[in-house]
Amino acid sequence: MKNMLETQFPGINVALANYPPPAPKRILSKLVPVAQVGVFAIIMAGDQIFPRLGMSPPPWFYSLRANRFGTISATWLFGNFLQSYLQSSGAFEVYLDGEQVFSKLGQQRFPGEIELRTLIGKRLAGSNIVDGVGANLWS
Repeated sequence: MKNMLETQFPGINVALANYPPPAPKRILSKLVPVAQVGVFAIIMAGDQIFPRLGMSPPPWFYSLRANRFGTISATWLFGNFLQSYLQSSGAFEVYLDGEQVFSKLGQQRFPGEIELRTLIGKRLAGSNIVDGVGANLWS
């Protein structure tokens, strides 16, 4: 989209940025790697960790330990998927001179290339963006 807009409207500055997810999702996404490392530690050293805590290893530990590779792989893949999901806001918003041109969250859909060009073109035609000589750049 960035290249398309810069080509269609020469001189326009396109800035891309990630829209931050809500605070609870951000906090949970930071806890996922901690949980992953915890699972890895239990799988690899659970037979030494549980006795130090004054307990015998639970039955589920032996089931997970019997298939170390599968358990670690599943933990790694699921944890990474969960972290990506929590860090994604699903937002795609276009602003021109501080005014919102399009919002994926508001429209519940992604804009088409032609639609986006048309929306920005209409906003630019009605704006006071001028070149160095005083002529409107996009009229």
